[in-house]
Amino acid sequence: MSQAPAAPAARIAVAGLGAVGLAVAKALDRGIAGLALAAVSARDRDAAARRLAGLRQPVPVLEIAALEPRADVVVECAPASLLRPIAEPFLRRGKTAIVLSAGALLADEDLIGLAARHRGRIVVPTGALIGLDAVTAAAEGTIRSVRMITRKPVRSLIGAPYLAQHGIRIEDITEPLRVFSGSAREAAAGFPANLNVAAALGLAGIGVDRTELEIWADPGLDRNTHSIEVVADAASFSMSIANVPSENPKTGRITALSVIACLRKLAAPLRVGT
Repeated sequence: MSQAPAAPAARIAVAGLGAVGLAVAKALDRGIAGLALAAVSARDRDAAARRLAGLRQPVPVLEIAALEPRADVVVECAPASLLRPIAEPFLRRGKTAIVLSAGALLADEDLIGLAARHRGRIVVPTGALIGLDAVTAAAEGTIRSVRMITRKPVRSLIGAPYLAQHGIRIEDITEPLRVFSGSAREAAAGFPANLNVAAALGLAGIGVDRTELEIWADPGLDRNTHSIEVVADAASFSMSIANVPSENPKTGRITALSVIACLRKLAAPLRVGT
């Protein structure tokens, strides 16, 4: 009896070729079952082509608008301001957008409705956080509170809009300084390059407006750390993670690995985790 022909590989586009996007593109080129790297986009297309010169299967470096016809799934690894032009064409065609800029999704929530109308899908990877499976499960019952404390090296917070708006200088601090206390929504807006984890936590649990957050700048740290406390009717739990920074100090190395793990699940015969 002959075997059924193998399903064609899902075509993946990577939008943005920074530390995360490059790692994802290289992983796809090395091989992920059922997936194939189809195209990438980057602000500097010539520089991107040079960074991709070592790929076993070369792919085109395109403008963002040219990605959708070539791919079934787009992985958004770009500045938050580019979320809509990257994701919207894919969602309108009923395709999948894997979104790292979860904070930007809060400002473009209509994309969720767009995905629903066209049977598209938005996937937010776990990223630099821990325990989103547990939070998602607890949200099927009643969560009473979610609180996160983020501590970051000073250099990873410099340039955040919230600091500039409130006249907070951290360049010369010699001890830990709390620079923010408020909701996950406010944190994601004020620290768009740093706190996508806050948006993801809020979306997974009781919402970004009820998720409480503190941010500390700590000159003694060399890792981004997040501690989460959840009180729910099913369980009370706490979690902590200390992420090794990538070449971009605002992003942990585990973020790219989380995206790669998410991609593997797209076509995997076995999925472990919610």
